[in-house]
Amino acid sequence: MLRPDAFARRLATISLEDLAARGFRGIIVDLDNTLVGYGQDHIAPDDAAWIARARAGDFRVCLVSNNFDERVRRVGNELGVPAIPSALKPLPGGFREALGVLGTRKDQTVVVGDQLFTDVLGAKLLGIHAILTEPLVARDWLGTRVLRFFERLLLGSRPT
Repeated sequence: MLRPDAFARRLATISLEDLAARGFRGIIVDLDNTLVGYGQDHIAPDDAAWIARARAGDFRVCLVSNNFDERVRRVGNELGVPAIPSALKPLPGGFREALGVLGTRKDQTVVVGDQLFTDVLGAKLLGIHAILTEPLVARDWLGTRVLRFFERLLLGSRPT
């Protein structure tokens, strides 16, 4: 339940061609420290371009975040993708809602996020493929810093 299916340095390094070849059509993306650095508002151009390429291809993309409504929806609007705020990850509700929004089955969907105990665990609870990324910045919310300690115990250093 706590083992990601794959590791990636960051979102933009994930091969869309590989995802398509493996039958994935839906992509659920975490917001903080996966797409946007914690406490930042700037989306890196290569990550924004990755989302645009995914949308231009055969992928449907949805943001799912534990962050609050205004910030999550603003980034979703900026990228032209639906966004689900206050998801209470790793609980399955936000992920189920995203599957409905995407219109994809679990076996056609991948979750991409930087946290083992929210993104990966939430995906695994529903049987969804999970890719764990490196956090964009070292700064985190206090609760996340505690979880990162346990992540390091379980994973050691993250392979990429």
